[in-house]
Amino acid sequence: MLKYLRADLHIHTCLSPCGDLKMSPRNIVARIVKQSIDIVAICDHNSAENVPAVMKAAEAKKVVVLPGMEVCTREEVHVIALFENLESTLALQSLVYNNLHGENNPEVFGLQVIANEFDEVAGFQNKLLIGATELSLEQVVNTIHELSGLAIASHIDRESYSVIGQLGFIPETTRFDALEISSNTSDAEARARFHEYRQYTFVRNSDAHFLHEIGKTISEYLLAEPTLNEIGKALRNEGGRLVRIA
Repeated sequence: MLKYLRADLHIHTCLSPCGDLKMSPRNIVARIVKQSIDIVAICDHNSAENVPAVMKAAEAKKVVVLPGMEVCTREEVHVIALFENLESTLALQSLVYNNLHGENNPEVFGLQVIANEFDEVAGFQNKLLIGATELSLEQVVNTIHELSGLAIASHIDRESYSVIGQLGFIPETTRFDALEISSNTSDAEARARFHEYRQYTFVRNSDAHFLHEIGKTISEYLLAEPTLNEIGKALRNEGGRLVRIA
């Protein structure tokens, strides 16, 4: 039986240098529950080190936490990577870390806090997570698919860090699974503005960096169960699955 599930598939934690320090695992889960969200994805910049803690913090709650990451390509394009399991996410993280250079300056970019499921500080990541990797857009998207994940173009309506903002177009060889639009653009406006990409499914997430932003903007997925496989079917409009922007 299919039913609509509320999903916010782009949430940052205190690991992201631009994320608020209150974006700790327990705080995030509490906000998710309060907002009655069924599925979320943790997508910090170029890292997945806080994903396990959020997943553990949510174990007793009626919410599914998908592991993910927001990768910055060498073209400075942001790509959301979503996975069913932590192993694939950490495999992508290893590749990203090997191609990410520079050291974080907390006074300039902010702290990059690694937390545990009890909201305790487990350490700090010193890599420059806000930076761009040496991986091309095509490499990133292809790697995500090789790891059985979904690749979504982040906030395509923004001028900075979006595939259209950086390149001016979406390359025909880049196989995104969906295009994300921000809360600044309505569904109708997006379809008119990006009509040449109407073959794609459009989704909306909060891209939350602060607690009050979680669930502020979501999409609803008609699914049989809250899994990545079902989400993929909805993005492809298969078997009656579909996505609607709430």
